Amino acid sequence: MENQDQGQDLLADLEVNIHEAGSGRRLANWFIDGIFFYLVLVVLVMMVDITPFMYLGAGIFNSIVNRLVGSLMYGLFMGLVEAIFKGKTLGKLITQTRAVNEDGSPITPKTAMLRGLCRAVPFEIFSALGSPPYPWHDRWTHTYVIDERLSMMP
Repeated sequence: MENQDQGQDLLADLEVNIHEAGSGRRLANWFIDGIFFYLVLVVLVMMVDITPFMYLGAGIFNSIVNRLVGSLMYGLFMGLVEAIFKGKTLGKLITQTRAVNEDGSPITPKTAMLRGLCRAVPFEIFSALGSPPYPWHDRWTHTYVIDERLSMMP
């Protein structure tokens, strides 16, 4: 019985210290993840014959629709990647950052997908301007992107 109490006491002494990732790392994540998304998209387009859809017409309406569909696809892709890799994307892997809940706990797949869908909101990218950056996809889902090297997690 004493061993269980000692184990619980050890866990109680662990301190959570969240250190948010800075603007430079967040920008690097966005840039790396964007390139990775477009590479995956190119591969998918090459695998699927989309020739009939390329002649649907041009114009401002189709341009807006294409941008909205692209934003939605990017959001779904990012949500799926973060859900599978528990808050990580290729950019976050390289910059040693991770998405976590406000209390420092790992994000759930549902939270990851919500973060991704929030990215599809028009002009969401501009919400990251500021110091420290706190974009809508973090604010609305009560998450942070942390610097894993400087943060202490349980």
